[in-house]
Order: sequence, then structure tokens, then C-alpha cells
Amino acid sequence: MIETVGFLGPKGTFTEMATEAVFQREERIPYSTIPACMAAVAEKKVDYGVVPIENAIEGSVNMTLDYLIHKHDLPIIGEVTVPISQNLLVHPSRKDDWTTVQHVYSHPQAIAQSHEFLQSVLPEAEVHYMNSTSAAAKKIAEEPELHAVAIANTLAAETYNLLIAKKNIHDYENNHTRFVVLTNNEHRTLNREKAKKGKTTLVVTLPSDYPGALHQVLSAFAWRKLNMSKIESRPMKTGIGNYFFIIDVNQEMDDVLIPGVIQELEALGCGVRILGSYPCFYYEDMKEIAIGNMNTEA
Repeated sequence: MIETVGFLGPKGTFTEMATEAVFQREERIPYSTIPACMAAVAEKKVDYGVVPIENAIEGSVNMTLDYLIHKHDLPIIGEVTVPISQNLLVHPSRKDDWTTVQHVYSHPQAIAQSHEFLQSVLPEAEVHYMNSTSAAAKKIAEEPELHAVAIANTLAAETYNLLIAKKNIHDYENNHTRFVVLTNNEHRTLNREKAKKGKTTLVVTLPSDYPGALHQVLSAFAWRKLNMSKIESRPMKTGIGNYFFIIDVNQEMDDVLIPGVIQELEALGCGVRILGSYPCFYYEDMKEIAIGNMNTEA
């Protein structure tokens, strides 16, 4: 039986790029929003889900974090990092007059990542926010009468038969997005071939009346020489001033160190929840596997 994977769609998104790098043989199903994709996993309409969690320029995708923590108990079983290259896409009928377009469509993060280009090249164009970069490309393809362009990736251009009027319009070169693979079955795992490293993500809630609690939390990792690649506070949604901390540790769950951290934090009165312990992949490495598989099948 073929397994199914939900991803933030429509087709042609960066999320689909991350998805196809990990899941070459599974059926891929697009969803229009992050909550819809995560709900499909939780309701077992699909076996896996792939959603963005952090961009190197714009920071965390708060919707993903909030739904992981407050809405669904879906373990993270993998991470894929994809390089982000934004391009200006036009309908073929507009290839000669794109510099005079009146409208720009894209996802809010893609608009923000291309701010300098838009200000210098299309300063008078009105910006319209879409659920995804691919949805923007789809709109341009389906409504050629619009005097408009989309900001999206090369996969979207190929998917919707658009022309790339200008390549690499993003403001920063080293732009990447992290995507997480979620599942509704904690016993599912991914093939770890080509994984660069392992990671464990924890949510820590501090005791309300413990002075210096955050220092104690950090110390529990420090003296065990566990490297925290990220620590971020998010509101608990119970009142102003109430926060929990999301911590990424560059090590997968073991038998001693991370369980020792959890025990120490719980002894301090902290609440601890593990969102996942999982392998981390890079898009370029996973594409090499896909190409290798294609050559083998041929």
C-alpha cells in the first residue's frame, strides 16, 4: 500500500521541493494552508505532513509552532533544509512589458525577502499576499489579463508554464528554510541515509515563582556539553508575561544525556515536552539520492 504525504500547496511550492526530496515513492497531496495540512495528518487522512518551521531571514513560522504545541500532538520525525531562491515570474504574454506591471502576488515571506528588488524595480506596483508562492504563480497563469507578476521558485514556473523575467531577486544570498516532517504514528521513521546530523526539539515551561529558572535550564544543557542550536520564547496564551521556551539540541535522544536534562528540569519544577528527536537532511544531498534512484531504475 502506497503511503501518503501532505504538504503546503498548491503544487510548485518550496514545501513540495522539500517533500519530494524525502518522499520519492509516496503519493503527495497538497493542502492550501499549514493548519489544513497538519489537521490532515492528525486525522490520519495522510501518513505524513511536511510544513515550514523556520526561515533564515524571516525567522520562525509561528503558525507551525503554535499548532504543534497547542493544537496537535504530532511528533517531528525529520527535518529538511532547502535553499530559497526567489524569482520574478510572468505570464508568457507579458514577457516584454513586465517592468510596468501594476500588481505583485506572493507569500508574505517571499515579499519580505524581495523587498529591495521591489522597491528599486517595481516601486509603484501594488503587493497582494497569497497563501503560498505557488498559489501566486497559479493565479498569474490562470488570469493572464492581470497586469501582474508573481514571486516564486523555478518549480512553480515549470508547473504553471510561466516565464522567469528575473532570477534571484531575493535580498540575501544565504537564505534557507527548514521544513519538518510530521506523522501521526510515533513509530514511523525516515531513512537516515545522507542525514547530516541529528536533533532533538523540546518545549520547556518555567516554574512561575523560581528566580533564575532560565539560567538553571541553560546550565542543565551546558555542563553536559549539549549544544543548543536554538532557543526561542513563545507566549503560552494564558496571559501577558507567560512564556514557554522551544529548544533545539544538536543531538538525537540518547540513554543518558538528554534524559538526564529532562530529569533535572523536572526536578526544578519545569514542564518538559519532546516535540521530536530526528535526523536532519539538506535538499541538495537528498536530490542526489533521487537522481541515483532514477538511474538505477532506468
